[in-house]
Amino acid sequence: MSFDPATLKFDDRGLIPAIAQDAQSGEVLMMAWMNAESVARTLETGRVTYWSRSRQAFWIKGETSGHVQELVDFRVDCDRDCLLVRINQTGPACHTNRRSCFYTAVRDGEEVELMAPMEG
Repeated sequence: MSFDPATLKFDDRGLIPAIAQDAQSGEVLMMAWMNAESVARTLETGRVTYWSRSRQAFWIKGETSGHVQELVDFRVDCDRDCLLVRINQTGPACHTNRRSCFYTAVRDGEEVELMAPMEG
């Protein structure tokens, strides 16, 4: 069965959440938004392409930072309203220069920073 991005359930802004996961370690690195065109571009190029809500423009991860996300596997959840992109990540995934955007835990009502920014 051929995949058709139109079969995905986009929100009222035409967006769908995409979770980026390290293909080797299984670590969840980040979440960003895609639209139908960024889904198509990701599948066509193998470079993960998101839709930047703030810039209203396509965002090829690593295009300016060099922190590239190479697509390994593209998955659709059971409700077709969320994506999982399994990737090979070069450098940090987070704009704060951390490996993952999920570096803050809430433990016993307190925020705990789990990782520092990466060097260099």
